[in-house]
Amino acid sequence: MIQTRDHVVRIDLTTRTIRRERVPERWRRRFLGGKGLGARYLYAELEADVDPLGPNNVLGVLLGPCSGYLPGETRYAAVTKSPLTGGFLDSYAGGRFPARLAGALPNCLGLLVTGRADSPVALQIGGDGVELSSANELSGVDTEAVADAFPDAATACIGPAGESMVRYASIASDGGDHHAGRGGAGAVMGAKNLKVIVVRGDPVQPTGELMRLHREYADDYQNHETGRWLHAGATIESLDFADETGLLATRGWQKTTFDESEAIGVEAVKSSAVDREYPDADYPGGFRIETDEGDTVPRGATAMTLGAGLGIDDFDDVATLGAVCDRLGIDVIDAGNAVAWAIRAADAGYVDLEVSFGDASGAAALIERIATRAGPVADALADGVSIAADRYGGEAFIPTVKSMAVPSYDPRRAGSMALAYATSDRGGCHRRARPFEREVFDGEWTLETQVQAVITAQNVRSVLWSLPTDDFLGDVFDDLGAEWLAALGREYDASDLYRLGERVWTLVRLFNAREGFDRDDDSLPAVFRDPLPSAQNEASAIDQDDFERAIDRYYAARGWGPNGRPLPATLERLGLTDVVDSETPLDTPPADWTQEASLGRGDTE
Repeated sequence: MIQTRDHVVRIDLTTRTIRRERVPERWRRRFLGGKGLGARYLYAELEADVDPLGPNNVLGVLLGPCSGYLPGETRYAAVTKSPLTGGFLDSYAGGRFPARLAGALPNCLGLLVTGRADSPVALQIGGDGVELSSANELSGVDTEAVADAFPDAATACIGPAGESMVRYASIASDGGDHHAGRGGAGAVMGAKNLKVIVVRGDPVQPTGELMRLHREYADDYQNHETGRWLHAGATIESLDFADETGLLATRGWQKTTFDESEAIGVEAVKSSAVDREYPDADYPGGFRIETDEGDTVPRGATAMTLGAGLGIDDFDDVATLGAVCDRLGIDVIDAGNAVAWAIRAADAGYVDLEVSFGDASGAAALIERIATRAGPVADALADGVSIAADRYGGEAFIPTVKSMAVPSYDPRRAGSMALAYATSDRGGCHRRARPFEREVFDGEWTLETQVQAVITAQNVRSVLWSLPTDDFLGDVFDDLGAEWLAALGREYDASDLYRLGERVWTLVRLFNAREGFDRDDDSLPAVFRDPLPSAQNEASAIDQDDFERAIDRYYAARGWGPNGRPLPATLERLGLTDVVDSETPLDTPPADWTQEASLGRGDTE
């Protein structure tokens, strides 16, 4: 029998109390789970300016109504206030951990963790319920060793970077194979002295209509171009695509192609790696691709950021660097950009470091120092590239939006990607919207096309991450998951869910506005406003006037005012009037402003 997920488990680490509470039906209806429910809890429970690394911050480890039933990897959302950006954070990971969590807590939408333990603790979940135990013996242990300590369970843990509260530390599951990587959720765990969450039990097994849907969608996905692409190389082909289209950030954003891309791209995977399927029910449809040395083959972001981004052209070296980050529990995108910034800053005389492009061992050593805050430069880099540049200089080399390092798709050749990066709700991110995948082939888009593509993707992904599911699997969801929700007794149509996605995106904007974010934060760093220092002319500087016009058009289409804050009429349209509090600044429309319909599919009003 399918149990309705309508509770959360609340853990206060300070008082060591654990209790279950029912999620309001209105919240479940309007926000589902995952990102949406996490946004609702954070907005309701956090005061403005709360310290992300303080005991009052909330860490949500959240599932959704579809958790455990969908084909492929079950995913969870780590939702909290980011110590890197100071704004809302949602980060996702798949694998065995969320699959077992969904099975161990069949009527729950996840965990809400507050407070701070006096010493390292483990949160244990299984047949005996939920309890806390000492984790002193795991202090300083890397993510792989933590997983090895619980061979009968699935784990989500932090490594040395999380314990050091590196502001882009990740939460690692399955021994470092999967990470809720971006924005520093691992640092929040470290600040709370929560070393590991341990889950024992069996994954959920779909039955009846859910099993029929599972088989149908699994077959559709395996035959879909996205499924075939992902299974062939686990996103590594993204590097080849970016290089061929002139989008690949290389050597600290100084070029947009990498001459040695074939040495670390998909052909290198085919010649240097073995494909290993997981045969057990914990990991339905999941797989890893490994090197002969047993390291996980670098996925696209790893090869792009730690390979091309650092000028490293040896496949094994890139895989080793990725494994270093995995074991330390540190985000590969921010770590790689930190090293690239440090190389350029050292070349310019801002910092005294012995590291250079192409130097894999030097990069690994610097990442190790960052993870343990060993030395003043590494300590500054552990707080993020923006903080390091504030302390030492080198602002011209910063590749961040809202203090989060941008992934290795250079927006100077795709104006839609510049808009997507700038308006991303969690900081520099390509997973909120990836319009460049079409723009580079279509030719230069009109402003309206750019805005529509970005808004549609942001709203759609806000729905998918509230189920939650991988946005790759979402490519076969013609109705945004309505069929799955109907099988669970929740009636929506595609337009309902699209509007839900817009509601979630706008609620996150309210959260960030309350934290002081406004138009100034929807901007691009100087590194993109300047022409490339190389001879390449394919990707020129971002035209600031064009960019500002795109922002204006985006705000108008969203129903936000000129400062990037939602308007009262928009909140009324989305049913958020009863949610917003008096501490959140809203915009007022200028005299000549008229409400524009939100662009994208599903707009029925």
